[in-house]
Amino acid sequence: MFTVDIDPILISFLGFEVRYYGLIYAFGFLLALSFLLYAVKHKQLALTKQQVYDFMFYLILGVVIGARLFHVLFWDFFYYLNNPLKIFYLWEGGLSFHGGLVGGFLVTYFFSKKFKVSLWTLADILVVPAVFGLALGRIANFVNQEILGTITDKPWCVRFLRADPENCRHPIQLYAAFGRFFTFFFLLSLKKYKEGFVFWMFILLISLGRVFLDFIREDFLYFYLRVGQWFSLVLLVVTLIVLFRGYREDLRRLLHFS
Repeated sequence: MFTVDIDPILISFLGFEVRYYGLIYAFGFLLALSFLLYAVKHKQLALTKQQVYDFMFYLILGVVIGARLFHVLFWDFFYYLNNPLKIFYLWEGGLSFHGGLVGGFLVTYFFSKKFKVSLWTLADILVVPAVFGLALGRIANFVNQEILGTITDKPWCVRFLRADPENCRHPIQLYAAFGRFFTFFFLLSLKKYKEGFVFWMFILLISLGRVFLDFIREDFLYFYLRVGQWFSLVLLVVTLIVLFRGYREDLRRLLHFS
């Protein structure tokens, strides 16, 4: 058994707080920016640096707004209905992966149309730093003592003193972080596949992880599953259809069946 009591605030000065959670999100977007600039430099994207900066500005807005909106609507709707100002307290956590995915994808889609660049090339580039940022995000959830696992007596269970000092729980945040770091290195290894294949593999692996891990997540059940599991199942079905219809040769290559 391990005990966690980490202060989520890294620095506090004159009422201004710097939290691990916010720093990790900022790092994730900077990492995405560096990947895009690298792609421009090596002629993988027909964009200027200024267009990349403009895209990142709107991408950040799309991801954050989408992530927060989904969290408010599908996870804690009545809490935010009674505390509407709390909707803007992003530093306290509460950003939905699925909402961020929808918001980010919509921004990427409209940007690709406006500047006539490949949507799937952009998506393939972005998901690699994104999954690394998501892994760090789960570590931030661990520090914030949120997204708790179910109660267990496993020897590696964790007591979160700020969230639930009485019980020992699965460190589900660390399980998810490990899976996402694995996904990051796996996606990096995918070379010379059809456009969009890296993106859809990202969706496949992240969705599988959520479906299985959320069984040991302390969260409300809706028809026997968590909200995240329902969203992930929808993504999983869509992804499998897309992969088998449009990427059969790439799947054969990946599985060494060719």
